[in-house]
Amino acid sequence: MSQVTKIAESQFETEVINSDRLVVIDFGATWCGPCKKLHPIMDELAAELGDSVKIGYVDVGENPAIAQSYAVISVPQVLFFHGGKVVDRIVGLVPKPKIKEKIAIHSKG
Repeated sequence: MSQVTKIAESQFETEVINSDRLVVIDFGATWCGPCKKLHPIMDELAAELGDSVKIGYVDVGENPAIAQSYAVISVPQVLFFHGGKVVDRIVGLVPKPKIKEKIAIHSKG
């Protein structure tokens, strides 16, 4: 079972904006090949990092308003939220160490 929380529009404010910790959101789509390769990486990170960071997934096909409000026009795209604001983003499929490095940087703040 996935450790990544699937987040819908109705949950976004509570789960992401109002979170008291770093939130990493994987924006993807079921039709996206690279997105399918990123999912296991995000699952591994969620399992490794536990409650220190919240890792979520937003399906852009099911939640187009969220994607549009954060200018997510290509997927996969990973956004890093701290204090309710986007503090960083990664566009495209990247290796796990790159995502982990960004999490470490933004977890300190």
